[in-house]
Amino acid sequence: MSGTKTYDVAVIGAGVFGSWTAYCLRKSGASVALLDEYGPANARASSGGESRIIRMGYGPSEIYTRWSMHALPLWQRLFAEAGQLELFQPTGVLWMMYEKEQYALDTLATLEKTGAKFSKLSLGDLRGHYPQIAFDEGTWGIFEPDSGVLLARRAVQAVVAEGQKKGVDYRTEAVLAPSGRGRLAELKTASGDSISAGTFVFACGPWLPKVFPDVLGDRIFVSRQEVLFFGVPAGETRFSSPAMPTWINLHDEYYGMPDIENRGFKIAFDRHGPSVDPDTQSRIASAEGAVAARQYLARRFSALKDAPVVETRVCQYENTSNGDFLIDKHPAFENVWLVGGGSGHGFKHGPSLGEYVAERVTQGGATDPRFSLASKQSVQKRGVF
Repeated sequence: MSGTKTYDVAVIGAGVFGSWTAYCLRKSGASVALLDEYGPANARASSGGESRIIRMGYGPSEIYTRWSMHALPLWQRLFAEAGQLELFQPTGVLWMMYEKEQYALDTLATLEKTGAKFSKLSLGDLRGHYPQIAFDEGTWGIFEPDSGVLLARRAVQAVVAEGQKKGVDYRTEAVLAPSGRGRLAELKTASGDSISAGTFVFACGPWLPKVFPDVLGDRIFVSRQEVLFFGVPAGETRFSSPAMPTWINLHDEYYGMPDIENRGFKIAFDRHGPSVDPDTQSRIASAEGAVAARQYLARRFSALKDAPVVETRVCQYENTSNGDFLIDKHPAFENVWLVGGGSGHGFKHGPSLGEYVAERVTQGGATDPRFSLASKQSVQKRGVF
C-alpha cells in the first residue's frame, strides 16, 4: 500500500467505528484503505478489552434503540461468516429501575414503540428470579432476553479480517495530522509513505482531539475508566449465564456482566473519570477503584464480597458534550469526515454506524442534526446513557 495507489476512501482508526465503516464502504463497492497506529482493538483503544454490552434500552433516545436493534443481527451475521458465533454471548440484559425514574419510564415507552423484545419485572419477580442480587425496596426491572455481550477485542479483529477478505487494505501505520484547507489529497505516514484517497474518514476515538486540536480539543472529552473482574467461588454457578444476566443500574452508576470465559464477574463504575491522554495515562487500576467496587459487591452481590480481583483494565471513554455521536465533515476540509464520540455506549452500534457513514460518504445526504459538529459543546451535560 503506497502512494502509487489512490483509494476511494481512507479510514484512519481500526476501532469499532472505523472497522465497520471500512467494511461497509467496501461492501458498497468502494476501494478502501484502513489504518491504525497500534492495531485493531489494541490495548490503548476504547474498543479494546474483552467485553461490551449490547442492549436496546436507551431512555427516550429512539434512534439508538433502533440502531441497536438493527446492529445485533449484523454482528451475528458477521460472526457466522467468520466462524466465531461465540463472539456474541446471549446473556440477556437486566435493568434495575426505580419507581418514578423518568429514564426508566422513557425506556419502557421506547421499547414498546419500537417493538423490542422485553419483559417488565416487579420487585417480587426480581427477587424470585435473581436471589443472588440484593434489590432495594421500590426497585422494578426491565429484562431484554435477546441482548447480551459482545467479545469486544476479538469482535473488532473479526470485522477487520472479514473486511480484508472483501478487499479492504489494512495496515498498521501512524498517520500525520493533515494541515491546510480545501480538499485533502493525501496523508503522510510516520514511515514516510503517503496515502491518497478521494475521501478521508477519521475514526480515531480518544485520539481525535489530538489529531484535530483546533476543532475537537474542547469538544471530545477523554476520561479514565476502570474495570475490574472478581473471581467467583469454586463451583459457583449463580454468577455465570444463564443464572446471572448482564446488568445495569443507572441509579448507582454501576454495570456488570456474568463470569464469561472464566474471566471473572465484571463490574465497572460508569461515572466519567478524570481527563487523560490515551498515549500516556497509567493503565494500572487504582486501589481506590478496587475498594469502591468491592463495597458495591458487598451491597448488591454479597456472596462475592470477599472474592479476589483476578483481572483489571483501564481504558477511556471519549464523549461528546451530551453523549451523542459525532458524524460530520471537518469544517476546513470538504472531503474529510470526523466520526467519534462513541465511548461508553457506542460499541454495540458499530454495524449501524458503519452503514450510516458509508451511505453519507458514497451517496451524500445530510447527517442527523444530533450527530453534527455544531451540536457539540465545550461543556459536558450528558444526555445519552
